[in-house]
Amino acid sequence: MSLITARGLALQFGGVRVLHDIDFTIERGEIVTIVGPNGSGKTSLLRALLGVVPPTKGKITRAKGLRVGYVPQRLHIDPGLPLPVARFLSLPLRAERAAMEAALARVGVPGVIGQNMATLSGGQFQRVLLARALLGKPDILMLDEPTAGLDQPGVASFYQLIEDVRRETGCAVLSVSHDLHVVMAASDRVICVNGHICCEGAPHVVRAAPEYRALFGFGTGGALALYQHDHDHEHDHAGHNHAEHEHD
Repeated sequence: MSLITARGLALQFGGVRVLHDIDFTIERGEIVTIVGPNGSGKTSLLRALLGVVPPTKGKITRAKGLRVGYVPQRLHIDPGLPLPVARFLSLPLRAERAAMEAALARVGVPGVIGQNMATLSGGQFQRVLLARALLGKPDILMLDEPTAGLDQPGVASFYQLIEDVRRETGCAVLSVSHDLHVVMAASDRVICVNGHICCEGAPHVVRAAPEYRALFGFGTGGALALYQHDHDHEHDHAGHNHAEHEHD
């Protein structure tokens, strides 16, 4: 059974139609990324799939007992609020210190457990959010523009980490992202949304689709090369090597 299935999904807020005719599935172990221009409804789609907002029309089905780990866009925490990382990781459910330390080590920030959340760098903060999501041993990670505000090396590094986590744990990953060029290297499947699903499929299929070209053009960016350089160096993945030398 698919982890999440949506059929005929539509969303409307204040009389304004945001999404319509959405058919969507995500399977175990997949990395799926939702892309689209600003105001296209991609975050609204993620929120509906999370169960945060009810659909105006259609049906969403989740696998029985589905465990979801959620990583929001950069979370605002009052700098004056004394909130140690260890305390943050125990919200809302208490976690054992050993489990917290293991999760922090897994995401590459092993030494921050005693720090205040407000003192973390942007990259450290996002990795702590990911560690918190992983503590629940999720079947699926849902990420809402998790690299907003990070520089290109930080973006590439974060997506490499997500792929490593997927490979080690077998969890699926559903992400909303504006990092188009890294997405094309880091996803099994891309869904392009602009009020409805314009096109979807393997990254090379979506990149060649007229609907995608109409929205985003033909350019590529430095983050793609950064991600692929690290990825190819570590894994010697032929498909990514091929993509790295495409210049469309």
